[in-house]
Amino acid sequence: MKKLIIQIILAGIIIFLGYKCYQSIMVPQRFQVIKKHRYELITQRLKDIRTAQEAFKEVYGKYTPSFDTLINFIKYDSIKVVRSIGSLSDDDLEKGITEAQAIKEGKIIRDTIKVAAIGNIFPKEFEIDKIRYVPFTKRQHQFKMGSTTIWTDSGIEVPVFEAYVTNMVIFEDLRNEYNEELLQENGEKQRLKKFAGLKVGSLKEANNNVGNWE
Repeated sequence: MKKLIIQIILAGIIIFLGYKCYQSIMVPQRFQVIKKHRYELITQRLKDIRTAQEAFKEVYGKYTPSFDTLINFIKYDSIKVVRSIGSLSDDDLEKGITEAQAIKEGKIIRDTIKVAAIGNIFPKEFEIDKIRYVPFTKRQHQFKMGSTTIWTDSGIEVPVFEAYVTNMVIFEDLRNEYNEELLQENGEKQRLKKFAGLKVGSLKEANNNVGNWE
């Protein structure tokens, strides 16, 4: 009887250790799968913000720190596009006439016109009102966004912007289940002196509005 009890206890210990071993392997793997999926959707949202901001700057010469302003611009404002009227004929091409020569001779006319921002920057069905919200947060969190001007090393003042979200917000709903994995992820970013989250642009340097995932 005593021997049987010991065997049952040992079997329980083995099962427990096996489970812990399984968890130590599978939990980090599951976190990486979730991270990849969330990062893909959030980076696309940040790319959309960048597209909108760059269009805004083309019109106003600066970026905006306000999502209200940015969304209003896409919904109701217009942008300038160059329309080309005419084209090079086969004879022109055989003669080696360039497009620049054709424009000079009036065979091709370039005309700048205004068109609606929505439908040209984004498709008409694009849900621009969602652009401010961080995916997977049920509209509880917005991206942090700011803009300013900085001086480059060559003495030129340039407008810049940034938009970002931290990992703590991205995985807020998963902290209880994946807290250790999240702390490891952030710790590794800090060790490498990198931003623990996703960000596009910078308020400290003119970086052509690259994202930290690129």
